[in-house]
Amino acid sequence: MKILIIEPYFTGSHADWVRGYKKFSRHDVQILSLSGQFWKWRMHGGAVTLAQKFLQSDFLPNFVLATDMLDLTTFLALTREKTHSIPTAIYFHENQICYPWSPDDRDVRQNRDQHYGFINYASALAADIIFFNSQFHQTAFFEELPRMLKHFPDHRSLENVEKLKNKSQVLHLGLDLARFDKFRVNEKPDKPLILWNHRWEYDKNPTDFFNALYVLHSEGLEFEVVILGENFSQNPIEFDIARDQLGHKIIQFGYAQTFEDYARWLWRSDIIPVTSRQDFFGASTVEAIYCGCFPILPNRLSFPEIFSIQQYPDNFYNTFDELVDKLIWAVRNIGMVRSQNFKKAVEKYTWEQMAEHYDDILEKLTEISTRKID
Repeated sequence: MKILIIEPYFTGSHADWVRGYKKFSRHDVQILSLSGQFWKWRMHGGAVTLAQKFLQSDFLPNFVLATDMLDLTTFLALTREKTHSIPTAIYFHENQICYPWSPDDRDVRQNRDQHYGFINYASALAADIIFFNSQFHQTAFFEELPRMLKHFPDHRSLENVEKLKNKSQVLHLGLDLARFDKFRVNEKPDKPLILWNHRWEYDKNPTDFFNALYVLHSEGLEFEVVILGENFSQNPIEFDIARDQLGHKIIQFGYAQTFEDYARWLWRSDIIPVTSRQDFFGASTVEAIYCGCFPILPNRLSFPEIFSIQQYPDNFYNTFDELVDKLIWAVRNIGMVRSQNFKKAVEKYTWEQMAEHYDDILEKLTEISTRKID
């Protein structure tokens, strides 16, 4: 079976997901992509460029799997001579309908922030099947979609919400976690090492993360900090302030230039306190947990689902004060923290287990679509 994955924003976790599935799938998976920059322009114009690339290629897939960064309606319209009978799915890593916008974004100030959500909505309408990377994500999308549609003056087509629900399902993210094993570091530093390995952006809420560390610092606790993760633009001010306030406690500040460096920092780290305003799955958190980090997670978003709150209730917090209390406890009891291992809780997301599940689902959908055409 031939599968085409279309990713207009080929970087970070999006690129890892595509490469991982291609690597572990039993099918012939080809990638059609653009570089991971200018995300708004990718959503507006990426479909035009990618449609041209597809029409110029000799690859004729049995299934097209696009991500949420693609305007699928435009892509299908421009390629209908080749795609008219090919089943198509959209995979939502995130969506712009319920994504938390930074108040500093100029599209918010100019009241243009609905457009990107509408691209996601129209793409979902055009797809034969809709995949969400978590149950939380699926629920949040369908809770927010009617509110977005009601924003418009007429012809809101609210009946489409139920139609979209009926062709949607959860397909958890697959991750190439085994690649971390090669760079495992068994030695731990003298002081507890606290990790940030997310994007340096508003939705990851660095404010609460650093405010919690400032409390620990004011209490005179001994700890060190590793700051990793991608920064796509100017440093958010919180990171510059933290570098000044925490000083020598920050032993790594900035993007790891190689995967080996990134992996080794994760293995060295002890604690990952997560403060996100939005996480539809939480790939960076799962990677850290796999590498032995003790997670302190918010009782919201995808985290109670991805890292079972029923099995690990003590790793969750509800308020900022609870976050601080659990972080203080972890630092003061670092020996106990290091003796615990939560790797088994996230191994189910490895591509070694997930790829076959993906393969079976896409193969079944292709067979159903072929029977309908016949």
